[in-house]
Amino acid sequence: MPKKKSVTSLAQQSVGIRLSSHEKLCAERMNNLISSIERLEKKVDTLSDSVSKGKGIVAVLVFLGSIVAAAIGFFNYKWNFTTKVLQLI
Repeated sequence: MPKKKSVTSLAQQSVGIRLSSHEKLCAERMNNLISSIERLEKKVDTLSDSVSKGKGIVAVLVFLGSIVAAAIGFFNYKWNFTTKVLQLI
């Protein structure tokens, strides 16, 4: 006489099927999360590179502006000095 499957083994099989499908679903979600995190990391890297370039450009512009301001101040001082000397003569 063949052995009958018990009710508990059928229940365990159905639970196993449900768990495996749930695990597949969770694995797919995790893969999606991992790929989106990798995309965000790439975007952050490009943004940080852009910000670094922007900071460098601002530093160069400030340096050039200070040189121009110093030159204007020097020539303005020299012009005022020469006009005062000419007034004394």
